[in-house]
Amino acid sequence: MPHNAPAAGPIPDGPLPAVSEELLRALPKTDLHCHLDGSLRLGTILELAEEHGVHLPADTPEGLARAIHQGELCADLEDYLKAFDVTLSVLQTEEALYRAAYELALDCAAENVRYLEVRYAPVLHTRRGLKPTTIVDAVLDGLRAAKRETGIKSSVIICGIRHIDPVTSLRLAELAVAFKNRGVVGYDLAGAEEGYPSKDHAAAFQLILANNVNVTIHAGEAYGPESIAQAVHYCGAHRIGHGVRLREDGDLLNYVNDHRLPLEMCPSSNVQTRSVADMKSHPLKFYFDFGLRVTVNTDNRLITDTTSTKELWIAHREMGFTLEDLVTLVVQGFKSAFMPFREKSDLLKQVNREIAATLTRFAAGPRAVDAGTQRSAT
Repeated sequence: MPHNAPAAGPIPDGPLPAVSEELLRALPKTDLHCHLDGSLRLGTILELAEEHGVHLPADTPEGLARAIHQGELCADLEDYLKAFDVTLSVLQTEEALYRAAYELALDCAAENVRYLEVRYAPVLHTRRGLKPTTIVDAVLDGLRAAKRETGIKSSVIICGIRHIDPVTSLRLAELAVAFKNRGVVGYDLAGAEEGYPSKDHAAAFQLILANNVNVTIHAGEAYGPESIAQAVHYCGAHRIGHGVRLREDGDLLNYVNDHRLPLEMCPSSNVQTRSVADMKSHPLKFYFDFGLRVTVNTDNRLITDTTSTKELWIAHREMGFTLEDLVTLVVQGFKSAFMPFREKSDLLKQVNREIAATLTRFAAGPRAVDAGTQRSAT
């Protein structure tokens, strides 16, 4: 049995369907690394700017897409992060945050993402005087509204920012602790990586770990494996965001593998930020074959112009993932969720049953797929 074979066995007996975008869209999925401020709809940005008198670099969806380099190569991670100046300019009111979270969850649900973890830094949404607690409540309310409509499960990860004063990170950690069991499931450190080590924010992580809150940290994206080592050994990370440079340190790679620390991989984003040269050189398949617990995520649905379905399709088309591999990737997403064990176990059982039923339906041919689509829409 391969290292990464899913324990519950969602692959049914009998013939299997060919991999297609339609099949991947139908499979239940997770998105564990998704930034709220990088995942708005273009039309929403334009409408919010008009409502609140915000000047944008363009006044059409096409022009705005070009202005934020949507889906285009950037010079580096810091160049990529400049697009957030545009999105953050319209995310400074309670109503805007609610709408952004609500629409993001709806968009995820439309491609059968069953569990979504949304991350953002409340400190970046205070320009118009919003209180941090109001910011968190607005996002949670938007996610709850989407759940009532679609059933999608979602949670929030509060982000500290590497290049902002560590005292601010501590205040954001206090916020995450205050909202534990109220929709916030983790704490992250995001932002420019090179020159801003995570160990400088140790006080925030001490508070987070002392209160048994989950930790994920952006590391090994724009800096080497020593950034990942800091995240794990200084800050107690339970997951690593990106981690593409982990392969440069075989000993650390084995440590991460032995301790089953999931990697939140975002292939399209990694190419766009030039963290990797191209899809062929992306380490996702190497990590997967080696046995690491890897997950596939969007990072920023708007700025990278992607979806969970598209990322899985890229893994198949560009990296050689088979259908069985893709199913394992999907299952590992659910296994890696910041979710209570018993709730996660129940969800995994349900997901495995649905995967098996979906594969059987697609293997039976177009009529069965059409019938299944009609049933899921009713």
